[in-house]
Amino acid sequence: MPVALLGPVLRHVDATSATVWVEVDEPGLVHVDVRLPDGTVRTASSPTLTLHAHHFGLVVVEDLPAGASLPYGVRLDEAPVWPPPRAGWAWPKSRIRTASPGAEVRIAFGSCRRAGDDGEESTRLVGVDALSAMAHRLRDDALAPPPDLLLFVGDQVYADDPNPGIVDRLRERHAGRPDEDPEVRDEIGDFEEYTWLYHETWGPDPVRWLLSTVPTCMLLDDHDLRDDWNTSDVWRAEVSQRPWWRERVTGAFGSYWIYQHLGNLSPAELARDRLLAVLREIEDDDERDEVLDEFARTADADPSSARWSFTRELGTTRLVAVDSRCARRLTPGERRMTDATEWEWIREEALAPGARHLLLATTLPAFLLHGIHHAETFDAAVADGRFGRRAAGWGERLRQAADLEHWAAFHPSFVDLVALLGQVGRAPEPPASVLVLSGDVHCSYTARVDVPGVDPDRTVVHQLVMSPFRNPLERGMQIANRVLDRGPVRALVRGLALLAGVREADVAWEVEHGPWFDNGVMTVVLGPDGTAGVEVEHAGRCQGLPRLRRTLTRTLTRPRTRTMRGAPGPSVTSALRTGV
Repeated sequence: MPVALLGPVLRHVDATSATVWVEVDEPGLVHVDVRLPDGTVRTASSPTLTLHAHHFGLVVVEDLPAGASLPYGVRLDEAPVWPPPRAGWAWPKSRIRTASPGAEVRIAFGSCRRAGDDGEESTRLVGVDALSAMAHRLRDDALAPPPDLLLFVGDQVYADDPNPGIVDRLRERHAGRPDEDPEVRDEIGDFEEYTWLYHETWGPDPVRWLLSTVPTCMLLDDHDLRDDWNTSDVWRAEVSQRPWWRERVTGAFGSYWIYQHLGNLSPAELARDRLLAVLREIEDDDERDEVLDEFARTADADPSSARWSFTRELGTTRLVAVDSRCARRLTPGERRMTDATEWEWIREEALAPGARHLLLATTLPAFLLHGIHHAETFDAAVADGRFGRRAAGWGERLRQAADLEHWAAFHPSFVDLVALLGQVGRAPEPPASVLVLSGDVHCSYTARVDVPGVDPDRTVVHQLVMSPFRNPLERGMQIANRVLDRGPVRALVRGLALLAGVREADVAWEVEHGPWFDNGVMTVVLGPDGTAGVEVEHAGRCQGLPRLRRTLTRTLTRPRTRTMRGAPGPSVTSALRTGV
C-alpha cells in the first residue's frame, strides 16, 4: 500500500481554490477529494513529480464555494493515504476553509523552530512547541478561531545544527569517507539529507495535522542553509571556496523550491512557473534532477535568476513577503538587503492601491531594540573601513561572531524601507495599518513606529516580532539583549554610531511590549473596516499537554478614526526621534 511520507500541507487558499502539497513513497496520480456542503465530492488530481528519488504531489482544487469549511482526503491512485490509515491517529478530519469576502482575517506567524516531539527530552532541551500547542487547542476547543494563514518567517530547518538523531544518520551515511571535512561532518550536505530535516520537522502528528488544515506560506533564512549565510562579501568569499559548498547550496535551494517555495504561489503563478513546467515535461529522472540542480546553483550565483519574495492577497489585506537573505548586495560601502531589481518589485507591490492593511514580512526585523540597532550601524561603518583597514577586519569579525546583519547593518536599505513606509502612509488612500512582521532574534516584542508625514489617525505603523516557535535563547544572551536596551547603553552605542558617521533615517520607534524570550506565536487580526489588533501567546504545559497562554491582546487601530491607543503627543514623538 502506498504511504504519504509527509503532508498533506495546505498551502495557498483563497475564496474558490486551494493548493495541497504532499510527498508520497511511490510515483502515481495524487487525488484530493473535497466534500462540498451538499455532500458531493469534488476531486482534483495531478501526477507526482519525482526529484532525487522523492515523489511530490502539488494539486490545485478549484471551483470551491467561498466561506466554507470543507473536509478533504488524499489518495494516491486509488489507495487512500490521508487521513493516515493506521491505528492511533487521534486527529480530526483535515479541512479546507475558503476565504469569506468581507470577513476578518487572522494571520499567525513566527520563526525559528527546532524539530522534536512533545516528549520530556525534547521539551527539556528546547521547550514546548508552540505549533504543537496550537494544534492541540484547535483540536480540543471548538470555539478557538483557526488562523486564516500561518506564516513561517525563516529557519524552518537547521541545516547547520541538526538534532542528535539526524547527526547519527549523517555519520552512518558518511562512514568510510576519510576525506570529509570535519567542519561539516555533522551538518546537512545535499538534497537527500535536507529531506530528512523536513520529515523530522513536519512529521510529528500534531504538527502534521496542523499543516494539513491551516494554510501556510514560508520564507527562508540563514539556518535553512548555514548560520550567517550572506552576511558579508568576506563570509561568502570564504565559504564559496570550501569543497562541500557546491553540493550543500545545490541541495538547499532545490529542496527549498519544492518543499517551501512552490506552495507560496497562487494557482495562476504556478501555471506560469517556467521551472515547474520544464520539470513536468522531462521524462528521464536523471535529466530532471540535473535541471533542478542547475537551477539551484544559478540561484545562488545569480540572485536575479530567481525571486523568492512573493505576495498573497487575503481579502482587503495584502501580504508582501520579502526575501532578505538570497538577493543581498554585499559590496562594502554599498551593502543592501536586496538588489535594485528585487527592491523595485517590492516597492511596486507595497505601493499598489487597494489594500486596507499592508503586511511587510521580512525574516529579519527592521526596527530592533535601539541598543542593538545602533551597535549594528556602528559595526557596519567600521567594517566598511570608516576607521581604516585593520579596524575593518575587527568589524567584520564582530559582524559574523555577533550576527550583526539585520536591516540596520545594511543601512542604505533601512533608509529605503523607511522612505517606502512614508510613501505608503502618505498615499491619497493609505492603508489603515502597515505592519512589519519578522522573526530571527529569538525574542518577541511589539514596537510603534513614527514615520514623519504619516498621520497615525489614518495609518499606524508597527514592527511585530515573534521568535522562536521553538528554540529559546540561552540565558546569557537574554541578559545581553536587556542590557543593550538600557538607556545609558543605548546612548553610548548611539554615540559610537554618530562618531562613525552614521546618519540615521528620520524615523522613530518605541518598543511598547516585550521583549519576551519564551517559545510562542503571534497573531494579527485584521478587519475590512480598518481595525487591526495583535495577540501574543506563549507555549507551556497544562495537564500534561502543550498549551498556549495569552500574554498580550492589543488594539492597534479602531474603525473609522483608526486612532492608535496610546499614540504619542508631540513631546513624546520628539523624544522618540532621538533614538535613545
